[in-house]
Amino acid sequence: MTDISLDGRDGSELISFRIGEQEFCVDIMAVREIRGWTPATPVPHSPPFVRGVINLRGAVLPVIDLADRLGLGRAVETARHVIIVVQIGSRIVGLLVDAVCDILSTADHVVQRTPDLAGDQMQNFVRGLIALDGRMISLLDLDLVLDQPQREAA
Repeated sequence: MTDISLDGRDGSELISFRIGEQEFCVDIMAVREIRGWTPATPVPHSPPFVRGVINLRGAVLPVIDLADRLGLGRAVETARHVIIVVQIGSRIVGLLVDAVCDILSTADHVVQRTPDLAGDQMQNFVRGLIALDGRMISLLDLDLVLDQPQREAA
């Protein structure tokens, strides 16, 4: 676990993961579990970034290709890929990522605003940036990853 705040006040814990060469993180409170890649059963007429569904202990769980959702291209899954099971609103979904990297303890003041770049689709999903040990980690807003039309489809 890496501390990125000296005082730890008003802090939260984040899970960081990698998609391609980029590192992202989400609030650990949204994470229910982390699983190895399991092939998903495709669902007809689902959005392209929805890989399909898997059976999670008797519950049907939609799996979202987070790389595709963020506009980074479709992931070519391997046995090394990971599904992060998260709760977004009242929905439980799986996020397909390349690898889980770290657990970060942080304070709100270390999260910096994303630069204003018009037309940058990635910025639609990023709540802030964390600079840490030469790395730039994007804090994702899970509510925006699965906005209302996608929540209904997933």
